[in-house]
Amino acid sequence: MGSQLFKFFQSFACKGGVNLAIKKNTSKAANKKEKQLEETVNTLEEKIRQIENAKQLEERIQEKKESIKDALQNQLISQNKFGQQFEDMVNDYLYLVELKERLQNDIDINGIRYKTIGGNGFMSYKPNESCERLLKTNAQMLTILEKLNLKAPEEKPEEGEGDDLL
Repeated sequence: MGSQLFKFFQSFACKGGVNLAIKKNTSKAANKKEKQLEETVNTLEEKIRQIENAKQLEERIQEKKESIKDALQNQLISQNKFGQQFEDMVNDYLYLVELKERLQNDIDINGIRYKTIGGNGFMSYKPNESCERLLKTNAQMLTILEKLNLKAPEEKPEEGEGDDLL
């Protein structure tokens, strides 16, 4: 009788243990799904921020290009320089303004150096090519202004910037 009782308790404990194991597995599965959903939400939030930043960048670039175009055209008119060749050079300058803004944005986001994984599987740091391209773009912009005998339009400091006297 004692051995039968022992077997009964042993089988009962095993059944209970199985139930506990199933509960733990479902709890682990729920935690895993919860973590996956959390990662998905974080990824989507990051993508939304990137889209908003891209829209803000586009708006900022367009505003800047319009103000610079007006200023350069006014300088050309005051110097009695008319013609398609001057308009074309102004458009080239405006393209370089847009390129410069995008390069600066890339540097702001990714930094001067970024992490990459090489073919051997090791992580290394590489210089951001936007830094070098930004320097070349600025040099080309200055060259266009010199050829047209124009001055770079003065940008108004944004609110909170500049040297304010106390």
